[in-house]
Amino acid sequence: MSVQPGANQSSYEYGSKTYHFCGAACLEKFKLAPEKFAASTAPIADVVGDGAGQSSPGVTEYICPMHPEIVRNAPGSCPICGMALEPRVPAAAEDNRELVNMRRRFWLSVALAVPVVVAGMADLAFPETFERVVSTTSIGWLQFILTTPVVLWCGLPFFERGWRSIVNRSLNMFTLIALGVGIGYTYSAVAILIPGIFPSSFRGPGGDVPVYFEAAASIVTLVLLGQVLELRARGRTGAAIRALLGLAPKTARKIIDGRDEDIPLDQVRPGDLLRIRPGEKVPVDGTVVEGASSVDESMVTGEPIPVEKHQGDRLIGATINGTGAIVMRADRVGAETLLAQIVRLVADAQRSRAPIQKLADTVAGYFVPGVIAAAAVTFAVWAMVGPEPRMAHALINAVAVLIIACPCALGLATPMSIMVAMGKSATVGVLFKNAEAIEIMHKIDTLVVDKTGTLTEGKPKLVSVNAASGFEEKEILRLAGSLERGSEHPLAGAIVIGAESRGLTLVSCEDFASTPGMGVSGTVEGRKVALGNLAMMKQLGVELELASIAEKIRSEGQTAMFVTVDRKLAGVVAVADPIKATTPEAIRQLHEDGVKVVMLTGDSAVTARAVGKKLGIDEVVAEVLPDQKADVIKRLQHEGRVVAMAGDGVNDAPALAQAQVGIAMGTGTDVAMESAGVTLVKGDLQGIVRARLLSRATMANIRQNLFFAFVYNALGIPVAAGIFYPLFGLLLSPIIAAAAMSFSSVSVVGNALRLRNVTI
Repeated sequence: MSVQPGANQSSYEYGSKTYHFCGAACLEKFKLAPEKFAASTAPIADVVGDGAGQSSPGVTEYICPMHPEIVRNAPGSCPICGMALEPRVPAAAEDNRELVNMRRRFWLSVALAVPVVVAGMADLAFPETFERVVSTTSIGWLQFILTTPVVLWCGLPFFERGWRSIVNRSLNMFTLIALGVGIGYTYSAVAILIPGIFPSSFRGPGGDVPVYFEAAASIVTLVLLGQVLELRARGRTGAAIRALLGLAPKTARKIIDGRDEDIPLDQVRPGDLLRIRPGEKVPVDGTVVEGASSVDESMVTGEPIPVEKHQGDRLIGATINGTGAIVMRADRVGAETLLAQIVRLVADAQRSRAPIQKLADTVAGYFVPGVIAAAAVTFAVWAMVGPEPRMAHALINAVAVLIIACPCALGLATPMSIMVAMGKSATVGVLFKNAEAIEIMHKIDTLVVDKTGTLTEGKPKLVSVNAASGFEEKEILRLAGSLERGSEHPLAGAIVIGAESRGLTLVSCEDFASTPGMGVSGTVEGRKVALGNLAMMKQLGVELELASIAEKIRSEGQTAMFVTVDRKLAGVVAVADPIKATTPEAIRQLHEDGVKVVMLTGDSAVTARAVGKKLGIDEVVAEVLPDQKADVIKRLQHEGRVVAMAGDGVNDAPALAQAQVGIAMGTGTDVAMESAGVTLVKGDLQGIVRARLLSRATMANIRQNLFFAFVYNALGIPVAAGIFYPLFGLLLSPIIAAAAMSFSSVSVVGNALRLRNVTI
């Protein structure tokens, strides 16, 4: 640590980096505006920028999830695609005002659009009966009154985004929506307000001009539904970040002049001495300087067995201290902690993916100009060479072109298939969080899996008991189980449950003592019993005649613990995390489907290789931290592979988010499930096989829907333009155009519903 009082600046070296902390004078030195920063000390790496894309403290940046290059300092919409901007890193508390706004608009549009559609359909289906009850003119005015707030208020965001897409010369789905709704509504409003401009050939039997308010109202309502579903899904994505942020403790216990003082976590500085009592969370990354304990690092490594910590050992922030009291030195704080890096990795990986709607936007980029050009040519030709009244015919035929090209079916093509597919998958224990997970799942050629909780049960279980000469297995297990009843260690629970499941009666233990990093000891029925590792046996001076058996146990990926009775070696008990019963068959099916399986775990290489060999895993990567897991995913992606990652813990979150498809076990942590695109409710890898089958069926269904969405429009546009008029005197009335548009929507919905009968 070095201090420069003149600049009110301090520097802290950690690894290959130097971190600077500065006050007002330092800010002035670096020509930075002090008013931008609330704290008196801020890392310059975060302020000036360290080349890693860090943002300024206290300033929330909003980016487009589809176009990450769009960055703003306030909420809004993307000028390229029109999607709502979202915070670079979601706040700790959820605040989705846009979702509330869109939901309010949606429910109002539903309430007003339903009677509009009912009236429009009844008029077409039962015209004579309907006219006896109420006049066509009255129904038109009723539809006009109900549709106006739907279009002008509920659909206002779409018109704003559509206009911006035109101004920015980036045509997208909102251009199509604004165009279709605007033309349909304007045409119908003119037909109600100024019906005299229309020729008699386009009037109904009662002399009224047909209107298409139901089409405009329906489009607005359906698109709003899509926006609500999208915003809800994106809110759940942000929940992963909020859950990660919630893992860190809010305060730390700093040692100041020999006394303890609780301070806010953001006031901890590198070099501070912090006291951590039993059961408390480690506040920041650092090093043990006093004491010993076991620390639960499962949120980082995914392994259920606590890690013994002694002086000089590294500690990771947000992990949980066990039974010992320790003093640590803070080494990395704030944005430099491992937890903060995990948060940043998850956020960056989630932003790097583009939603499936980009396909519709790409198509719309060509389709919209084509439709506009076709309508303009239609208007010009009829205005110049059409029969009288030329302008009326030109207007009507141009409107027919635009109405038949209305994006209702295009808007339904993907969401309907996705909606049905998600419902189908839920019935077989597979939950898709978003559309792109369904889109990509069938393309996966590499599956990366975590070990603990994914391939294995995630809970240690007693595997075997090996007795030394002069002792019996049941007696050893009974004594060990009685001793371990006083311990909170996960391995102790495995031994106790193993003894009880074998029908053994456990008794009380006296003089129980726990030695951090070694094991436990006590008196059971007057006999001195100890259970621990090799270090404890050496401390007790016990001769290890079963050392070869213990080594074999460890080579098979199991944990070996020695048991002594009255300072004599009684036996060795083996505890392991058993492989799930369904795992071998699932891996076999994936191999048959051409999928490479890679195990990626924070567990020891010996254990990982033993499990990998037993299951026939193609590649094993062990002893990796969360950021390293994400790096392995990136390496595979750079090799041209389409990667899915299956995991269940906080440590898997960055890799789950980095992979093209993240798959979380439903039995795992909330953070893992929020970071993943797919959740397997039962934690069964065979769900991945089902997900791939459903993905193939869904994408085929979407392609069929897109065909239905365009084929009627493609065939109907030239007819609506009047191509058959010179030969047969036929014109496509806007009524027929609307019917064709509606039929394409019905075809899309009917085809999507077929997914309910797909066998997976």
